[in-house]
Amino acid sequence: MTKTQLWSRVLPADGRPFVKMHGLRNHFVIVDAREAPYAPQAAEIAHICDVQVGVGGDQLLVIGHSARADAYLRILNVDGREVDACGNATRCAAWLLLQEAGTDTVTLETGAGVLSCARAGPMEVSVQMGRVVHDWKTIGLAHAVDPLDLPLVRGPLSRGVAAWIGNPHVTFFIENLPSLNVAALAHPVQNDPLFPEQVNVGLAEVLGPALIRLQVYERPGMVTAACGTGACVAVRAAQLRGLVGPGAVRVEMGAGAVQIETGEDGGAVMTGPVAYSFWGHLPHEMERTR
Repeated sequence: MTKTQLWSRVLPADGRPFVKMHGLRNHFVIVDAREAPYAPQAAEIAHICDVQVGVGGDQLLVIGHSARADAYLRILNVDGREVDACGNATRCAAWLLLQEAGTDTVTLETGAGVLSCARAGPMEVSVQMGRVVHDWKTIGLAHAVDPLDLPLVRGPLSRGVAAWIGNPHVTFFIENLPSLNVAALAHPVQNDPLFPEQVNVGLAEVLGPALIRLQVYERPGMVTAACGTGACVAVRAAQLRGLVGPGAVRVEMGAGAVQIETGEDGGAVMTGPVAYSFWGHLPHEMERTR
């Protein structure tokens, strides 16, 4: 038996195709459901995203049909929760559609609305992320407070700025970010009663008039190497506080940087890189995991 014959016996002959990509090491398993509908349950999502037993990823992305845009993007967390927005995920899905269509622009419908995406360079995408909103009801806070100056103190974290950009965030401005234990500081904030549906917690350090260093502790409880929506709300919060200027701001995160531009109405445009990891097929047994 040749090596080729051996592998043909071991590897599945078919299954659901997927592409694994990452935006600044924020990893996604991407499935195209436009021809074959796909509605995975929470256990299946967890299995696929678990690097020990599945493909491994921070989120599962499902591309479907849209009556309002070129495609619809479902963003599924590892705990099965569907979220409305993720900047890094949108860039990766948009790049696949840009390559497929051979165009320089595409539109993606998400839970946060229709997002316009454009080719910004080799393996680089710009996304109009929508408006950063500071309204306590929209954010989903437990009761009325000033979102621009939260009455919440956890150690060195105080005067947080809460925001919504398709998902809830709170940003704290601190000093000497590399010396801090982000998870230990952010975990109690994420689970504070003020946030009934939890919240993404960003720790931001302003390094200059157009430069921010950022780390984000995302739902359901992990420090990620990069967070596109977190970068958008951090820049908007810094501009409202007068900590950075009104133009484009570079946001440096653990895996690299994105550029954020915001308008007077809070509209945010994010530009950043995407990369392929690998591709393959999900075995039918994996799809049946429940």
